[in-house]
Amino acid sequence: MNKRKTEDVMLRHRPAEILIAGAFMFSLSACVTAIEIGQIAPDSRATALDGASFDLRDAARTHKAVAVLFLSTVCPYSKFFAEEYRTAFGDYRTRSVLFVGVFSNRTETSAEIATYARKHGFDIPIIKDGDDRIADQLSARRTPEAFLFDREGRLRYHGRVESKYRSPDLRNAIESLLHGVPVKLADTKAFGCAIVRK
Repeated sequence: MNKRKTEDVMLRHRPAEILIAGAFMFSLSACVTAIEIGQIAPDSRATALDGASFDLRDAARTHKAVAVLFLSTVCPYSKFFAEEYRTAFGDYRTRSVLFVGVFSNRTETSAEIATYARKHGFDIPIIKDGDDRIADQLSARRTPEAFLFDREGRLRYHGRVESKYRSPDLRNAIESLLHGVPVKLADTKAFGCAIVRK
């Protein structure tokens, strides 16, 4: 085979090699960014809709637990638990548990999110994750989806708020943290709507 034919063959195979390499790099990237149970929270900082600054690691140091909830104004699954969210916010506020609502859907505006939060009495930090940075840092995929961190900033629970059979998985995890015992069911499957990223 002459030099020109050899180069033609190489060029024809190069796109496939690029695709394979790209898929491999994407896989590695997903592994690197995903946070697992027991790992320290990423350096997540944002400005809430009320203008207050939020720092996940600082919040963890000043609370017994921090629950980051990925929510949506339109997802039926997320809206279904609205009353449970509001009740939990009140129940745990005096027990040094901070809830944070993160809205990462690109289709939801800050104004819509603020209106939704007021309507349901969400008296917690509300963040419009416009560039999907927090969702990407935690590898959040659905609404609703919960990430619970302890005082050291370590992830102790990830997954659904409640099961389809109304098992209060997030509350159970919070109670375990507050009582200083291991979370029995630390990683559950969140069900709901996919986060619409950019």
